[in-house]
Amino acid sequence: MTTEPTGPTGPADPTSPTVPAEPTGPTGPTEPTEPTGPTQEPAPKQDTTTRSWLRDHSELGVCALLLAIGALVLTDALTMSVDIAQRGPIGPRTVPFVVGSALLLVAVLLAVDVLRGGRGEAEGGEDVDLDEPADWRTVLLLSGVFLAAAVLIGPLGFPIAGALLFWGSAYALGSRHHDRDPLIAAVLSLATYFLFDNLLGVPLPGGPLMGVI
Repeated sequence: MTTEPTGPTGPADPTSPTVPAEPTGPTGPTEPTEPTGPTQEPAPKQDTTTRSWLRDHSELGVCALLLAIGALVLTDALTMSVDIAQRGPIGPRTVPFVVGSALLLVAVLLAVDVLRGGRGEAEGGEDVDLDEPADWRTVLLLSGVFLAAAVLIGPLGFPIAGALLFWGSAYALGSRHHDRDPLIAAVLSLATYFLFDNLLGVPLPGGPLMGVI
């Protein structure tokens, strides 16, 4: 017994449209993936590196200052004109020459230590708060007092200029005892004048008080 076919067995109709099969996998181009490894950061600027090095070796400024002072002292000692009779090997040039040479030696040794990584340690009892701003008012007052004393010591003499120096320094540092500070300043100035002028033989300008004291 034969079975009848359930569908057409003849050729397909050329006029009927055909449906394309859907793709089972990705056919388009794949998107590039980003690298998962660590990215390289830009190199630090040369200016920042130089500034950091100078900050870590700031003690070299002290070395330069000592070197300049030592060279100045040696130059002054070597160009000094000696008009007095010298007795023995020690003369007026000896002490400045020794001091200048010592300053140069200390500057060189300190520079070598700093370049090798040495750093100065803070003192155990140092209680300076570096976060606080500088007291420029006190600095300016002290500078003005010293300059005024240097200008007035010639016409007014050391007793008066010294008294103003001691009194002004006490006032700049915060003392407000207006009835006591001038007396203490006058006593200190007169005692210093007598000590240098009479006992040590170092003449100081007396000013208008020359005949009185």
